[in-house]
Amino acid sequence: MKALEKFKDDSKKKVLACKYKNEVRSLETEVDNLDEVVPIDITTRDGRRVYQRGILYVMGMAFNRVYPKALLTVNCQLSNSIFCSVENMKVTTEMINNIKKEMQDIVNSNLPIKKIEMTKEEAEKFYQKEKTLRGRLQLDNKYKNEVSLYFCENYYNYFYGVMPISTGYINLFDVVKYHDGFLLRYPDKRTPDRIDKYVETKKLLHTLEEYEDIHNVLDINTIYKLNKKIEQGGEKELILLAEALHEKKISDIADKIVKRKGVKIILIAGPSSSGKTTFAQRLGIQLKLNGIKPLTISVDNYFVERSETPRDENGKYDFERLEAIDLNLFNDHLSKLLRGEEVSLPTFDFKTGTKHYNGEKMKMRSNEVLVIEGIHCLNDKLTAAIPKEQKYKIYISALTVLNIDYYNRISTTDTRLIRRLVRDYNFRGYEALHTLQNWDMVNRGEENYIFLFQEDADSMFNTSLIYELCVLKKYAMPLLKAIDNTHPEYSEAKSIYELLKYFDDIQDEYIPKNSLLREFIGGSIFNV
Repeated sequence: MKALEKFKDDSKKKVLACKYKNEVRSLETEVDNLDEVVPIDITTRDGRRVYQRGILYVMGMAFNRVYPKALLTVNCQLSNSIFCSVENMKVTTEMINNIKKEMQDIVNSNLPIKKIEMTKEEAEKFYQKEKTLRGRLQLDNKYKNEVSLYFCENYYNYFYGVMPISTGYINLFDVVKYHDGFLLRYPDKRTPDRIDKYVETKKLLHTLEEYEDIHNVLDINTIYKLNKKIEQGGEKELILLAEALHEKKISDIADKIVKRKGVKIILIAGPSSSGKTTFAQRLGIQLKLNGIKPLTISVDNYFVERSETPRDENGKYDFERLEAIDLNLFNDHLSKLLRGEEVSLPTFDFKTGTKHYNGEKMKMRSNEVLVIEGIHCLNDKLTAAIPKEQKYKIYISALTVLNIDYYNRISTTDTRLIRRLVRDYNFRGYEALHTLQNWDMVNRGEENYIFLFQEDADSMFNTSLIYELCVLKKYAMPLLKAIDNTHPEYSEAKSIYELLKYFDDIQDEYIPKNSLLREFIGGSIFNV
């Protein structure tokens, strides 16, 4: 029987796919036991991905019908939207209206979407006949024995992952002209029955667009082109240019700090595995070149006493909430330091849940600035006693801009997760299963305390490196393969494992000792 049988009478929520034996599956999957089938809807991470693929598929099909010569590119995700562009045509209001109407017609028709698998020999003949690049990268994947495409009537395309079984599942969407492209909009997981107002993220978009520089120089925006560069012996140039871009951007941020007279505190925030530690060290070097000495103060030493620590909805200590910080003491010390006074710094003992004073003191000189890194650093409530003109806020994240192909983007969250898997194993002694089990909790903290404030940053820095997954794959793949389908985390592990198969290898010996990537693989010149 098919998994779909379990949900035919389910009118309470839209089931997009399912989990069976801890693996994300299509509703067309043949199963032995319906009791083992778990529904997936848009309120889940997996369901959100299925919906995104579905809306991109319908969009591609609409363009194929109305503007068949359009060269589409899926660029990035912005606030419950996917930003897309058309390389060879001007995006106009008329185009958007035509595409939106055609998409709605396709959705209303509830057309079946079928996955077709071919041997590589069959696929070679298919591509020779069709003269298309859609899904062609699968032919070069030495780990794959088959090539798969999703067909709907006479349209076909490749998508990495499970797809809705028909176009009718994409029941809520919008298409909006945006800059020189357009946004594909879809519901938020918290409000699955409507499309919320778009929240502008101009600084984030600008930061993403900055990294088009290196793509234009190298002509690399997909895994296919990246692998070709490596096969042609261009990995050293690739690494040097990517690292030079990082150094240039860090230098630019240091220059902005120097030009803004009166800055005494630099606040750095970003989601997990963004490389905040190495970034702070490299920024410090650039500041020193400008005659400014950075002093580091750790927010982690300013937690409230354990008895005052807030708890979450399950009664567990919630160390990520702003109220877990002793804000009065923290602001008092910052104010005294800025006045040139000496303070005794606390050290927080996490075992006993209390602060100790071990004789460590700090006093600022006129040519010094405080550098503070932490989850709440973009929130002015953390440093409420400090005048705005004395603060410079920096948001950093690994904003992946490399795509699998023109329709399949690589999730920024997945890149950070791969980094964390490798770092947790190399330096914290955690297996991949432990990292995956805690990832949702980490993401919730980021959504609640970091992403809300990212547009308040004075500068943004993209820590992604175009070549990094070519390096991280050899560390991550064995860790992920150790997770079998007896664990709920298997679907996530398998998805990332299959993604990493597409990347050619780059050896560690080519990676500079000051590279941000060294924070995860080891061998850094910095104390990280």
